[in-house]
Amino acid sequence: MKRKIALHINAKPYTDEVEPRLLLVHYLREVAGLTGPHIGCETSICGACTVMLDGKAVKSCTMFAVQADGRHLTTIEGLASNGKLDAMQEAFWNEHALQCGFCTPGMILSAKQLLADNPHPTDAEIRHGLEGNLCRCTGYQHIVNAVRTAAGKAEA
Repeated sequence: MKRKIALHINAKPYTDEVEPRLLLVHYLREVAGLTGPHIGCETSICGACTVMLDGKAVKSCTMFAVQADGRHLTTIEGLASNGKLDAMQEAFWNEHALQCGFCTPGMILSAKQLLADNPHPTDAEIRHGLEGNLCRCTGYQHIVNAVRTAAGKAEA
């Protein structure tokens, strides 16, 4: 039996009827049409599905869409504003912190959570804060550089 849910994604209201077992990542991609959250492992290991739920980074493969009922989500699509990239997105671009791009949405949202919790992280703290996100392309140094750059811009 389907259940009606209502939530805000990227500041837009969504109301749908969904199966109670539908994972949030599948709702976002298949129902809401937002392909930024990627399906990597469906076991919460890779972090490619990371979104912000009520301002906190969560892996959307670890929760059901019905658990997001009445809540606010932000996906990578919701970060840019008026055609201008978010500071973290811009830092990833400028520091060449992406290659294939599969992990990038989750990495950026996790990095935003890291800076929200710790606005001045050391490189070791950045690496620790991003442990739940896997990248198979970059070797991580450019990602660390991007987070450090975004942290510096937040200070200015």
